[in-house]
Amino acid sequence: MTVDQVFGSTEYFEMESPSVGARFAVWVTVSPTYGQDEQDYPVLYVTDGNYSLGQTAPLAVMQSDLALPIAPYIQVTVGYAGVDAQDWTRVRNRDLVPPGEPIPPAMLSSLETAIEHQLMTQEEADAYLHQLANTRADAFLSFITDELHPEITRRYRVAPEGHGLFGYSYGGLFTLYALFTGCPLFAAYGSGSPGLASLESKPLTLAEKLPDLTGKRLHLTINGPEMTGELPIYRMLGRGFTLLVESLRTTDSGLALTTRVLGETHLTGLQPSFLSFMRTCWSSPA
Repeated sequence: MTVDQVFGSTEYFEMESPSVGARFAVWVTVSPTYGQDEQDYPVLYVTDGNYSLGQTAPLAVMQSDLALPIAPYIQVTVGYAGVDAQDWTRVRNRDLVPPGEPIPPAMLSSLETAIEHQLMTQEEADAYLHQLANTRADAFLSFITDELHPEITRRYRVAPEGHGLFGYSYGGLFTLYALFTGCPLFAAYGSGSPGLASLESKPLTLAEKLPDLTGKRLHLTINGPEMTGELPIYRMLGRGFTLLVESLRTTDSGLALTTRVLGETHLTGLQPSFLSFMRTCWSSPA
């Protein structure tokens, strides 16, 4: 089996970002029909590319699923290159977490547990916390909207509207931040197990006073084992998820909201969350 058979028509390039002051890895997976027509395609941006690419890009085959067809799209998966790729689990905190996001006690407890089980060293935990104290989701959003999207438009046949953004965990937190701050680029937002680890999380605060979101769609997923399992950090995500849904259901913002509780763990939930988002928000008209 070749790389093309696994990832489809995926191209790779790297891009410097003046907004962030960093270099990003970019994988672009075009629709299976891209070379067969001259139409323009909406773009779906996916975060955490070093982890998510292998779980999402091959699913471009869904566009050929006659049982539940998915509308054609170009997937742009954003990750890290060079030394940042070796430390992406820490570096992502800089880009996906809103500025000023509080560090909850449950996060400290989670890191202590990771150290006890030799999943992380004390030095790595300290670096992780340091990055969480210096977060810049606003700069990363500017990179996607003001720098990367124009470059994608230059290289590919891109539709003028109908674009989407999907993220999982802290990527899901970033998706909520982009939506609730009124980002005009995207029409469909997918947020899987968003990192609402504090009751004072920025998206929860922003959700109390939303802009007009008429024409926007948000699909939220959470995993049942997160909500009821042994780890406090994931139970906190479940509480944050419930509070967010309650807030959105009782606010007249024009947002079209759908939700789904999945049966995965936090580590196995990315692909099922992505599938749920695509089937809900990206289905092709009959």
